[in-house]
Amino acid sequence: MKKTILSLLAITLLISCKKDEKVTDSIKIEAQNFIDVYTETFQNLYYDSAKAEWAANTRIIEGDTINAYNVQKANEAYAKFTGSKEVIEKTKALLENKDKLDLVQVRQLESILYSAANNPETVSKVVKERIAAETAQNEALFGFDFKVDGKSVSTGDIDGVLRESNDEKERLKNWEASKEVGKNLKDGLENLVELKNKTVQALGYDDYFSYQVSDYGMNRGEMMAEMRKMVQEVWPLYRELHTWARYTLADKYNAEVPDYLPAHWLPNRWGQDWSALVNVEGLDIDAALKDKEPEWIVKEGEDFFVSIGFDPLPKSFYEKSSMYPAPADADYKKNNHASAWHMDLENDLRCLMSVEPTADYYETIHHELGHIYYYQAYTNPDVPPLLRGGANRGYHEAIGSLLGLAAMQKPFLAAKGLVDENAKVDKTQKLLKEALSNIVFLPFSAGVMSDFENSLYAENLPKDQYNKKWWELAKKYQGMVPPSDRGEEYCDAASKTHINNDAAQYYDYAISYILLFQFHDHISKNILKQDPHATNYFGSKEVGEFLKGILSKGANCDWNEVLKESVGSGMSAKPMLEYFAPLTEYLKEQNKGRKYTLPEKI
Repeated sequence: MKKTILSLLAITLLISCKKDEKVTDSIKIEAQNFIDVYTETFQNLYYDSAKAEWAANTRIIEGDTINAYNVQKANEAYAKFTGSKEVIEKTKALLENKDKLDLVQVRQLESILYSAANNPETVSKVVKERIAAETAQNEALFGFDFKVDGKSVSTGDIDGVLRESNDEKERLKNWEASKEVGKNLKDGLENLVELKNKTVQALGYDDYFSYQVSDYGMNRGEMMAEMRKMVQEVWPLYRELHTWARYTLADKYNAEVPDYLPAHWLPNRWGQDWSALVNVEGLDIDAALKDKEPEWIVKEGEDFFVSIGFDPLPKSFYEKSSMYPAPADADYKKNNHASAWHMDLENDLRCLMSVEPTADYYETIHHELGHIYYYQAYTNPDVPPLLRGGANRGYHEAIGSLLGLAAMQKPFLAAKGLVDENAKVDKTQKLLKEALSNIVFLPFSAGVMSDFENSLYAENLPKDQYNKKWWELAKKYQGMVPPSDRGEEYCDAASKTHINNDAAQYYDYAISYILLFQFHDHISKNILKQDPHATNYFGSKEVGEFLKGILSKGANCDWNEVLKESVGSGMSAKPMLEYFAPLTEYLKEQNKGRKYTLPEKI
């Protein structure tokens, strides 16, 4: 009797399991059918939007409204589809059974819902207004006519003066000219903040900053805590760099040592990179490149990736990219901010740059092609189009910056014939130059930018306090002040491209700097068996395989898991701090007897 009951129970359970399997299979099939249909339309509209945006960024003609019209129409069509009520309701219904779906299906559905929150049909009027406002803001930003002494100049011209000029008056004129664009952008920024917040609030997000942060699986508080932690970890070294820079620059300009760094003294419009303050003998890359053609710089970047096992760039990349500055007599302007584009989430890969034969561009081409090869790696059958992105947004920048760093180390440059292999290089000065780029960047990215945008979107910062807040944060985190009072007629924050058209995401760059040193530490120690300060990735197929193992997964997997699998730990600043540890004692010696004006702790 007992045996018979047990047999009946087993049969019942078997039938129940088969029913459950059928239900699960049915839900999976339903989900996949929806995803497939959605993806086909999504890709077409995504491509249309990218092509319209590309035209608007590469050919800006004053008074011409065609590009703006095309961008608005393409983006409205994209928004209408991705944010439609049907898409939102169907996606939510399918996610109610997420435990019965494959992980990749769940990730695609979550991606669909995340995209919908940026364009929900329930507030279609707001979405339409926002698209028009974004287009107008871009045109005002990239079409601005910068002038010094009444003469039109490019941002590249301004950057050159700030990097190279020893004439403080010339520096001041150029720095002030670089900020004039903000006046025309302030009202538009206020409008965009309101529209972006209203857009995502329709699907339950508190604000646009919180919406963007959620893509990391974090909330706003957690992200801001992570940013504060990053600044705190690099603060002791940054404090030494700040003190060194104050005394070095005061000597350069024959001035009293200031408590805080005047912004126009620094070699970058926002004070985010001070590396031009140091020239390392034996590593004069600018001199080696000055007679090279810009096309040669681009080919050098491709040659590097091919050497570690990646495929050559498709012919269409060179045909469709906009790689070089607009001609001096051109009747149009272009966006000079370097960027990489995955136009169709397939094989249309492009770069928008203004390459010139300089060390900066030599590094930048390796960085931007890092993005391009990331696109190429995850465009494979195992990664559906909806997940063709980085493991997180910071990964994309980390890979780009990683390859940029690798391309500027002496063994690599010597092997390429750009520096003399036997030239004596002061390792401390080289490390100082790198710290003035990498360490200096974190108080700006994790501090100023992240705090400012958090205030904009999540804390309702009023327009009549934009400039005050910006300079309060610059003083707090960077120890930097404007050359003179900057009232609320200015909007100096808006001179930074990302504030306008890549909003509430600058922590991506801070995260990327932590990740890049984790990747570099692993590659140099465990693959190349080389000193992290002096590596040569060129020709290492093993390095290529390691990178492909990360890149080819796209957004299929949790970013924390990808990191642990690749380098053996979660996100940590330890490799970065170890890399720059030898510099600290040198700077303490240099700063003996000097006045420190930044607090010991922030």
